[in-house]
Amino acid sequence: MRYKMLIILLFFSMILSCGHRAEHYIVFWHALGGPLGDALDEMIYDFNREHPNIRIRAISMGNYQALSQKLMASIQAGNQPDLAQVFESWTANLVRGGVLLALNEFIEKDEDFMENIDDIFPVFLDSVTIDGQIWSFPFNKSVRVMYYNKDIFFRNDLDYNNPPKTWEDYLELCKLLTQDTSGDGRINQWGTTFATDMWRFQNLLLQAGGDLMNDDFTVPLFNSKEGLEALNFFDRMLNVDRSAYLSTGRDNQNHFLASTVAFIEGSSVSYVFMRDAEIVFNLGIAPVPVFRTERNIISGTNIAIFDKGNPEKETAAWEFIKWFTEPKQTAKFSSLTYYMPIRRSAFEQPYIQAMLKHHPGMIEVYKQLEYAEFEPQIPEWFEFRRNFEEIVLERVFNRTISPEEALRQAEQRLLREL
Repeated sequence: MRYKMLIILLFFSMILSCGHRAEHYIVFWHALGGPLGDALDEMIYDFNREHPNIRIRAISMGNYQALSQKLMASIQAGNQPDLAQVFESWTANLVRGGVLLALNEFIEKDEDFMENIDDIFPVFLDSVTIDGQIWSFPFNKSVRVMYYNKDIFFRNDLDYNNPPKTWEDYLELCKLLTQDTSGDGRINQWGTTFATDMWRFQNLLLQAGGDLMNDDFTVPLFNSKEGLEALNFFDRMLNVDRSAYLSTGRDNQNHFLASTVAFIEGSSVSYVFMRDAEIVFNLGIAPVPVFRTERNIISGTNIAIFDKGNPEKETAAWEFIKWFTEPKQTAKFSSLTYYMPIRRSAFEQPYIQAMLKHHPGMIEVYKQLEYAEFEPQIPEWFEFRRNFEEIVLERVFNRTISPEEALRQAEQRLLREL
């Protein structure tokens, strides 16, 4: 139904565009697809309708890897878009290349914006600031979420409104809920399943009290006691308690929807895809269990303006960014996608209030933003985090290398790349 409505909206958008000629056409490259892309198209339709002199033309590249490659190729050819989604690690590289426009001038000359800038969650502004300059703006940000099957809790006489809040409670429940429910001698219900996920390792590392790198991102710090504790967390479930198994892609969501696992961890955005696949049990949503600290890593991208020497188009591009992150818009986008709202005042908006009424567990999920941090702002990080999954997580999970040696090798690899 939402897809049909979106087609209608786009149809009327085309008709409206024929009635006038926009002064500024802004090309925006992104990587959102499926229901997330539909939500973005709906937002852009609203903006174009409200700003008849500006026309945002959104082009999806399908995924972030393709977007990254396309951006690099366009920069070399000198035909980059006006706007694009960018990770912090990409931003650092683009700043070095001199192709981005610093946003400070737009922000500082807008009195209304400056007056309310404290309304934006600090972690979002910190993540887009390099050497005192704001080079992009928070766009689609997410946090990790624990999803659980309340029906499984009920069948095991557990309080389904009291999900595990600590590592130890979570590990014990995963072990308890790994069962042979059919009586055929084989496990057919597992505590959890997960993939080789660098994001989850980063969260565990921070929760244990460790750090990824030092403050200026020149020295890796993950090869530490806390790094070992994070890896041992995985190993206990996979190889000691045998309360979890490895999965790939979105298989964890599919198995969760089939009620063969009690818990999964994922992005806040994972809910949108599970909802569209139809959830046939009582779903629980909660923040991820913590250890020594509540620190966590945000994920997602920011939006940047490319310096193409056209001040009028740059101003129009900033108008879209500013509009998109206003309380009403960031609240609507969050309600459609379950990305995090950028501003605290968004929680006063009807969109968020309705969401929280339907999923009260999201209240605690949102609170994770108060303890959130961001990934290293270095060009090497985007590729390294993927390599980490291969050279550390996969091999440790399969016990083909010791956690100590895997972390040492990863540390040496990053040092060579810096």
